Amino acid sequence: MKLSQFKFNLPESLLASEPSEQRDESRLMVLHRDSGKIEHKIFKDVLDYFDDQDVMILNNTKVFPARMYGNKEKTGATIEVFLLRELNKELRLWDVLVDPARKIRVGNKLYFGDDDLLVAEVVDNTTSRGRTIRFLFDGTDEEFRRNIEILGETPLPKYIKRKATPEDKFRYQTIYAKNEGAVAAPTAGLHFSRELMKRLELKGVNFAEVTLHVGLGTFRTVEVEDLTKHKMDSEQFIITEEAARIVNKGIDSKRRVCAVGTTSMRAIESSVSADKHLKAANDWTSKFIYPPYDFSIANSMITNFHTPESTLLVMIAAFAGYENVMNAYEVAVKEKYRFYSYGDAMLII
Repeated sequence: MKLSQFKFNLPESLLASEPSEQRDESRLMVLHRDSGKIEHKIFKDVLDYFDDQDVMILNNTKVFPARMYGNKEKTGATIEVFLLRELNKELRLWDVLVDPARKIRVGNKLYFGDDDLLVAEVVDNTTSRGRTIRFLFDGTDEEFRRNIEILGETPLPKYIKRKATPEDKFRYQTIYAKNEGAVAAPTAGLHFSRELMKRLELKGVNFAEVTLHVGLGTFRTVEVEDLTKHKMDSEQFIITEEAARIVNKGIDSKRRVCAVGTTSMRAIESSVSADKHLKAANDWTSKFIYPPYDFSIANSMITNFHTPESTLLVMIAAFAGYENVMNAYEVAVKEKYRFYSYGDAMLII
C-alpha cells in the first residue's frame, strides 16, 4: 500500500489540546471488523463489550518529565533539551535532542535551574538535532531523579501549543503507569479510570501488563510513499512470564483478547511463538505493521484517533481493514470526534 492512501482531511479544530473532563467520559466509537458497522458510545461503555475471562493488554510504561530548558554557558541562550533515554546510569550519559541545535557543539556546558541545580556537558553529536550529554552530578541516583522531576516538564506532543500544566503531569499518564522510560504516553490507556478498571475486574476481565517505552518515533512523519521502505525507531519492550500466561490462557479459551493501544499491539506482535502464542521477552523492537498483516495475539483493540499518513493509522488499517477504517475516520471527522493524544477513543472488535 502507498502512504498517500492514508490521507484524509483533518480540521485543526479537531486536534485535542486538553483532556476530557473525566478520563472515562471521552467519546468512544465502536467499529465492527466483520461488517464495518459503527456505534457511538462513551468510553465507560467498553464495559458492555467484555465478559468473564476476557483479557485486556495494557502498556504500563511511565512517562518521565523529558522536556527541560537550560542555558548555554557564556551566552546564556535558552536551549530546549529533550531527554530521549539514559545510555549509562553510572556516567549519567543521556541521548537527547536540542533546539536550536546549531548553537550546541561538543564541549558546550548547559546549566539548568535558577541555582544551576544540574549542569551537563555535550560529549557527542548523534544526528542533526541529536546529542549525547553527560550530567555532572555527584549526588545519589535518587537525588538526580528528583532534580529531573523538579526541572523537567511533561513532554506534551508538539501539536499542543500551550505550556504543560501541573494537571498534565497527572492526565498525560495512565493510572496504571509503573515502569519509567517513555517520552510519550500510550494514549489509549489514558481513558481508563480507577472506577472503570474496578468494574471490568468485577466482571471477570483479566489484565495483562506489558511494557513498551514509547519514543519520539511515534510522532515521526513517514517520508516514503512505498510503506515497505519506512524504518521505525527502535523501542524497548518487556513481556513477563505472567503477562504471557494470562494472554495465552485467553487465546486458548477463545476469549476476547484486547490490545489497549498501538504500543501494546507492537509489543505483543514482536514476541510471537511458532504456535501463535505470546512469549516472554525483554528486547527492542522496530516493527512496523502495515497491510496486509496477519495478527497473531489480539482479536480486538482500543486506540485513539490518529493523524493522516501516520504509522499508527496504517497499523489500525491493517487490523480493522483499510475501507472500514477510512470510512470510520470520515464519520469521526463529520461527527467531530477529537483526535490525537488527548482525543477520543475507538474500540475495534
